[in-house]
Amino acid sequence: MSEISEVDQSKTEKPRSDSSSEALTVTEEIVLNQLKTRDLPSGVIEGLCRDHRSLLAKSRKVRVSVVGHPGTPRHLSLPMLRQLFTFDLMQVALMPSVAADLRIAAEETLINRLETISIGERTTLAKRASGRVAGTLLLDADVRVMRAALENPRVTEAIVVKSLMNSRSTAILIEAVSKHFKWHTRREIQIALLQNPRTPIEQALRLARSLPAQVVSDLLAAGRLPGALKARIRAEAE
Repeated sequence: MSEISEVDQSKTEKPRSDSSSEALTVTEEIVLNQLKTRDLPSGVIEGLCRDHRSLLAKSRKVRVSVVGHPGTPRHLSLPMLRQLFTFDLMQVALMPSVAADLRIAAEETLINRLETISIGERTTLAKRASGRVAGTLLLDADVRVMRAALENPRVTEAIVVKSLMNSRSTAILIEAVSKHFKWHTRREIQIALLQNPRTPIEQALRLARSLPAQVVSDLLAAGRLPGALKARIRAEAE
């Protein structure tokens, strides 16, 4: 009798589990559809978060939609943002509808995580993340990550220059930028390479010769060139 009872119970439990999963999916779709309304009042969003706490805990899509909604109050969006998964953070940082302060917060959270995530994850971020995150990954010690960041379409000349001027810039970055089809001919990047003490001196001399004399003279006068390079340039000028 007890065996029959256990069998009957197992038969009745499975549909309940399926039903619960289906209900969660339906609820998720309803909430996501509501969040598609861009002028949804903040009070309504607060109510959704309060009434669907279990859904928020389980659904990455809902969390991203809540964080990315322009009507979500900061006391909800900021704590939730810091708990997002790495690639969800990347998505938020790239959303054009997200306010600037939230995008910055997402980027800072990502940057603070870089030392704790795998090379594979850093490589993916280097390829696909915002320019600011990719710019940080230009300083990565792993050549695969650095090269991936250099090919990121969101990386600008200013970001490359900033990375080259950073005290943490590496020899592999200097070599890669120097040979890169897009970057090696840019004037500001050449100047940044000239000022970087890690740039091989013979390469730096060739750069100095290719730049207008007034540019090099201004750099010398401002004391912005490494000592050994400065001496060689002055010796050549005599």
